[in-house]
Amino acid sequence: MKTFQPTDEQIDMIKSIAEANVKPQRAPVIGAPTDYGMEYQDVFFPSKDGVPLEGWFIPATNSNKLIICNHPATMSRTGFPGDLAPWSSFNPTKVNFHLEYKALHDAGYNILTYDMRNHGKSGQANGGISGTGQYEWRDVIGAFDYVNNHPSLANMTVSLLSRCMGGNATFVAMSKMPEYFKNVKALVCPQPASMGISVPKIMAAYGLDQPEHIALLDDEQVKAGGFKNSEMNIHPYVKHVEVPTYIVQVKDDVWSDPENDVQVTYELLELAPQDKKLHWIKGTTQRFDGYNYLGEHPQSMIEWFDKYMA
Repeated sequence: MKTFQPTDEQIDMIKSIAEANVKPQRAPVIGAPTDYGMEYQDVFFPSKDGVPLEGWFIPATNSNKLIICNHPATMSRTGFPGDLAPWSSFNPTKVNFHLEYKALHDAGYNILTYDMRNHGKSGQANGGISGTGQYEWRDVIGAFDYVNNHPSLANMTVSLLSRCMGGNATFVAMSKMPEYFKNVKALVCPQPASMGISVPKIMAAYGLDQPEHIALLDDEQVKAGGFKNSEMNIHPYVKHVEVPTYIVQVKDDVWSDPENDVQVTYELLELAPQDKKLHWIKGTTQRFDGYNYLGEHPQSMIEWFDKYMA
């Protein structure tokens, strides 16, 4: 039997991918809601385990409806500066979450949006290591604690816009502290991701398509203080979701395997058929286009929230 022996170049590539997975580079907070005609307040609050989190509250006049927003990995509350170096070398697509906030605000929704740990302007935690939800769920709970203890926000009707890592973190939080979600009306979840499924797809694009390559990557991530990719799969947590859920996903995402990841996530949701929805985004293979979709086409998001928050 031939002994597996990666090349020096392959080893260097695996270490580079592991480093990016374990400690993604922070994206800045760019712009402000006032650039889009919205007043806002700076807010800060602790995560459930005490990590300082920074964000914005964007009020809507005469509204008691609140959307709490949780962002993807590698991004901040404002999105991703793919048009700027050095972030453009990771992905050249600019993601702008201000457009989502504007659409929600104009539809009568208050917004709480913040940077998760190790992202944007929030504090560093866990050695700067990303858990793609495994640590970040504590931030989701911290946001709820802020709302529940706020003199005016505590009386609002709440739903969630939780994207990618933010969606993963929400699912994990629902499994660990379900009491926080009893009164949540709806969830919109763009592109939740199981790293044990998406990372092998990315690795294969670099010619690292053998099981041994994945095992080496897992070893490098663990040595750096992170998780194995299979430990960051979201499917085990989905059964705990009791909130009506709308998922959107790029159908031909080259960074993922949507049929074996998001389709399965959708099928595992133990919700009535009318309380779950999956929309495939077509016409692109680029994952980051999916993060812009609801900002550019907000109607289905607004309709989902309107349906359950009326």
